[in-house]
Amino acid sequence: MNCKQLGGACEKKFQANSFGEIAEMSKQHGMEMFQKKDVAHLQAINEIQELMQKPEAMKEWFENKKIEFEALPED
Repeated sequence: MNCKQLGGACEKKFQANSFGEIAEMSKQHGMEMFQKKDVAHLQAINEIQELMQKPEAMKEWFENKKIEFEALPED
């Protein structure tokens, strides 16, 4: 999956064996972009933070991303 597919702002690709691993990679990338003050990523981070204010919506978003990950072919 790439950064945009995971709620981010770029095409950086992540590859992992589990959704938990890929979520952690995405989180680390987000923190790096936050430190670099990358405007597009800052906007994406704000959108995710807004979603986090609604636990049910965040849970649904997370589950949908997990389903999307699990449907991908293995490389």
